[in-house]
Amino acid sequence: MDIRQERIEDYNLIYTVVKAAFDSAEHADGNEQELVTALRKGENYIPQLALVAEEKGEIVGHIMFTKARVGETDVLALAPLSVLPEYQRKGIGTALIKEGHKIAKDLGYGYSVVLGSDTYYPRVGYVPADTLGIFPPFEIPRENFMAYKINEKSPDVTGVITYAKEFGIE
Repeated sequence: MDIRQERIEDYNLIYTVVKAAFDSAEHADGNEQELVTALRKGENYIPQLALVAEEKGEIVGHIMFTKARVGETDVLALAPLSVLPEYQRKGIGTALIKEGHKIAKDLGYGYSVVLGSDTYYPRVGYVPADTLGIFPPFEIPRENFMAYKINEKSPDVTGVITYAKEFGIE
């Protein structure tokens, strides 16, 4: 498996991968592929943190981290993470997350936040976000709003996260 930065010529395939991944997801709103497209056009898009996983030259997974804020600190929002259904449970999502964290650390980011599965994301180090001083801007079960400290040397943060406007969260 190869992981690399997404390219313009990948966009149509990525759209298909994201749609297929979320078609069968338990918690999905059905527009995740449109969110990816919108986030790319927004000011919080970080090209280095929009990654694809390839198996034998075929794109089978995608991850995107975008800029968010907690107080005066830039953090990352991991969303969405997509793997084609037939490639799920093979470590592709985990590999995408870990590579994203590595790049994010090199870029100077200290934290990543995710709204997701409380059984999946803790396997890659995510903990309830409030334990790191990060709070959601909406009501959500504590166990589904998680954060990961990318760089142990990052200063502590505290506050409510502000997402990119493309998420539609006020």
